[in-house]
Amino acid sequence: MDALELRERLAVAASSLRSCLEQQQAAGIAFLPAATGTQAEEPRGPVTAAEGGEVAAATDLQELRDVLGDCRRCKLSGGRSRIVYGVGRADADVMFIGEGPGEDEDREGEPFVGRAGQLLTDIITKGMRLRREDVYIANVVKCRPPRNRDPEPDEVAACEPFLVRQIELVRPRVIIALGRAAAQTLLRSTEAISRLRGRWHDYHGIRLMPTFHPAYLLRNPGEKRLVWEDIKSVLRELGTAA
Repeated sequence: MDALELRERLAVAASSLRSCLEQQQAAGIAFLPAATGTQAEEPRGPVTAAEGGEVAAATDLQELRDVLGDCRRCKLSGGRSRIVYGVGRADADVMFIGEGPGEDEDREGEPFVGRAGQLLTDIITKGMRLRREDVYIANVVKCRPPRNRDPEPDEVAACEPFLVRQIELVRPRVIIALGRAAAQTLLRSTEAISRLRGRWHDYHGIRLMPTFHPAYLLRNPGEKRLVWEDIKSVLRELGTAA
């Protein structure tokens, strides 16, 4: 991503955040981070221009993690236990992206380690015949939303520069977007996941396949067959069809 595109993305993120905050202010709602022993820091807002330069300049995933730091860029920071950054192979062919950490992930600091994560691991190891460590797994937001709700626009805006740079650094051949929130964020779409899944999309030159989130499959096991069809499409794209 060049400097102009980065500035454009940051401007969109700032506009989204400003709109969200104005709506909340009109409704008389103020966000206060929860105190945990000592008084929590106020959220600092989205990535600044200077930070945007640091994000764009990060040359590997660890350097990008250092830029993220003890992130206080949105209100999610007030309720988290740990930042859930991402895990896996830095040059993976396949990158899975979910919406946000859950309770188990918040506790462990690693994405997809709860029941949904166990199902995702089965998809990777049993369905794709890969090791979990051979793929890269991340989320749209790096901190757990309260009660596992969907990430809100300002939260997505604060985290998205880091997700974009993660994708750029890994440069996978295929992205698998897990669930509605991840697919809609990446594709800038409002279509339902039931309409998005099963079809190939383009994310800045990278092939992207949306599919159902593993947590949805735990509630609706009959839909696993559709996810398997999506995974088979991915395997064909990779030249390793089952």
